[in-house]
Amino acid sequence: MAKYQYKTNYRKRYPGLSEKIIEELEKSDRKMEYQQYDIKVEHCQIDIVNKTVTYFPSREDSYDRLLEENHQFSADGESVEDIAIKSVIIEKMFRSLKMLSAEDQNLITELYFKGKSERQLSAETGIHYMTLHNRKNRILKNLKKIMEN
Repeated sequence: MAKYQYKTNYRKRYPGLSEKIIEELEKSDRKMEYQQYDIKVEHCQIDIVNKTVTYFPSREDSYDRLLEENHQFSADGESVEDIAIKSVIIEKMFRSLKMLSAEDQNLITELYFKGKSERQLSAETGIHYMTLHNRKNRILKNLKKIMEN
C-alpha cells in the first residue's frame, strides 16, 4: 500500500482560517495517514550502535496470512453448547406440555405451533377474545412453574 503523501497547505488554501482550525485540520490529516498507512504496514527499527534490527509486524493482519498460520476462527453459526441447551429446553417444554389438560394443549398448539392469532382462534371457537387471552396467560404461567421443577 502506498504511503499517504498528499499534504494540504491549509494556510494557502484557506487564508482566512484561524490558527486553531488549521492545527485541527492538520491533526485530522495525520490521523488519516495513521489509519491508512501506519497500522497496515510492517516496520523495522535499525540500531546502528548494537547492530540489531527489530521487526514490528503490522497491527492489521490479513486473513490470508492468518490462514497460512492455521489460525483458528470461531464458527459463524451456533455453538454446539447452545444447540445442546436448546434441545434440552425444547424436550423439557414438550414434556411439560403433555402434563396440561387436552383443552390447554390444544390452545397452545393452535397459538404457537400453528401460528394462529388470539383473534382468529376466538372467532373459530366462539370464546370471547379476552377470555382466551387470560386463559393463555394462565396456561403459560402454569407451564413456567412446571418447567422450573
